[in-house]
Amino acid sequence: MKRITRRDFLNGVALSAAGGLSMSPFELLADTKQRDYPPGLTGLRGSHVGSFEVAHKVARQQHRYKVPKEQTDQTYDLVIAGGGISGLAAAYLYRQRHGNNPSILVLDNHDDFGGHAKRNEFSVDGQRLIGYGGSQSIEAPSAYSKASAGLLRDIAIDTDRFYDYFDQGFSDSRDLSTGLYFSQKTYGEDRLAPSIFGGYSSGPPKEGLEKAIASYPISEQARSALLRLMQNEEDYLRGKSPAEKIKLLQTTSYIEYLHCYTNTPKEVTDIFREMSRGIWGVGWDTLSALEAYRWGNPGTGSLGIETVMGDTGHEEEEPYIFHFPDGNAGVARSLVRKLIPQAIRGNTMEDLVLARVDYSQLDRASNATRVRLNATAVDLRHTADQKAVDVTYVSQGATARVRAKHVIYAGYHAMLPAICAELPPAQLESIAYTTKVPLVYINIALRNWQAFENLGVDHIAIAQPELMHSFGLDFPVSMGGYHFAKKSDQPIVVHGTYVPAFPGSGMTSIEQHKAGRHKLYEMNFADFEDRILADMSGALGGGGFDAERDIAAITVNRWPHGYAYEYNELFDDPDFGPEKGPHLGARAQLGRISIANSDSSAYAYVDGAIDAADRAVNEQIKL
Repeated sequence: MKRITRRDFLNGVALSAAGGLSMSPFELLADTKQRDYPPGLTGLRGSHVGSFEVAHKVARQQHRYKVPKEQTDQTYDLVIAGGGISGLAAAYLYRQRHGNNPSILVLDNHDDFGGHAKRNEFSVDGQRLIGYGGSQSIEAPSAYSKASAGLLRDIAIDTDRFYDYFDQGFSDSRDLSTGLYFSQKTYGEDRLAPSIFGGYSSGPPKEGLEKAIASYPISEQARSALLRLMQNEEDYLRGKSPAEKIKLLQTTSYIEYLHCYTNTPKEVTDIFREMSRGIWGVGWDTLSALEAYRWGNPGTGSLGIETVMGDTGHEEEEPYIFHFPDGNAGVARSLVRKLIPQAIRGNTMEDLVLARVDYSQLDRASNATRVRLNATAVDLRHTADQKAVDVTYVSQGATARVRAKHVIYAGYHAMLPAICAELPPAQLESIAYTTKVPLVYINIALRNWQAFENLGVDHIAIAQPELMHSFGLDFPVSMGGYHFAKKSDQPIVVHGTYVPAFPGSGMTSIEQHKAGRHKLYEMNFADFEDRILADMSGALGGGGFDAERDIAAITVNRWPHGYAYEYNELFDDPDFGPEKGPHLGARAQLGRISIANSDSSAYAYVDGAIDAADRAVNEQIKL
């Protein structure tokens, strides 16, 4: 494998490559002038250096920043700590419901707004590429609440238009399907085979189940067991009542169920154990067999519990197409444009795609709503008369204090106890119950995707992954003058996903999330680069891929505090969900402080963030 050396890669951008197609050192020096434009930065992004150190000092080291005696800014009607979708939605809804053009300040610890909804941009051979570095798509908008659906409509997002912009026939028309990569390090050879487990392209392999399994580098016994598992329509729990079956499935991990009840060996389950990481943040050894049943996983299709379970989610759903080229950064940018029109030109969801944010306009004194980046809230406390809240924050090493008639906390929920000493013990206990799910979204800018076409794949899952558990061509969305790479000789963004987990460790999902977060903070860009190059070269080498020649840039969006935690019935009360659980006590209003974030909804989706903002704004408006 040709390896991009440390000299070849600087902060995620290739310095030199065959054919002279990459940026020269001179161009890189010129590019440093663009550091005031965060979407264009490459290398290690997401929770970037400079965004988390103050928070860690407060939460981990119990450091207390001195509250300035003098107020260093005006008194606002509302201060929001956290500039993700929930915080920006709260600003919009408060202004809408308050009337009289209230003064609003949004504080965020990152150098860009949007929180986990992050935009990545690249320039490859003179062509602009756009990708998503976090929150991915607007899922199932027909099921949105009145508040969430109304907000999307108000900020000019019409999800029906994505039926025109998202090319749903892209893969089928090019005969592309999902591949399954077995690495040389784990399986003794690099082999790309057809995936029989569905995925991005879904559907069975074109050459047939038996032929696909025969190509897997596993023992003959394991191949037979896998074929039997995929073909059998057997009730592996026969003799038990539906209620007994459900109880067993709910309290048994899917992997344990396969081992104990279907006689499927570990060599087989190791192949697909990690395929749930992108949704749940853990593998199937840490998820219930009942959840596997809901997904329609092998070995669960003939258990005879349909009448008891009711809706399993197997029915046809809305297509997964409601996606801006920059993911849900499109939602965040739409909100900012409504709040600060001079920062982003245009007024439609289409012209938003290529619009460039003027970051100098976000925090002007003349704005009714101001967005202050690189500002970490470190202290929230009510004034003595309980008629306002003093908000202390740190920016560029300096401590400042503003006052607000109302405060909405829309940051990472577990950070709140470290900055608000007024929280009662019961609420502290509720907040401590859960944690964020660590997540890494990796965008690799390629000069072409001919290797994918040559191999007939658009997406690749990795068996027993060391880092990325999947990667593939970005979503085929063309809108607003931005065009997806329809021809394989055109530059494209390849998206990779990594959720640190610890398979076979016996740790609960929450324990794995906490350990995974620490692991991410210890990793540098080189750690990611080495594994990315190895996986892509191993999987795509047979299609003519050459990392040194084909990769133009890499952006690693590291989110140690990523997805909001959604309850896992294998470890949590099975009755817990968005409508019931510790998060309800954790989000309790505290006087003039309300809480809005997806954590408070126990639901890691756009509408979870917006609905939380709606609730928090209503709480404060009532005051």
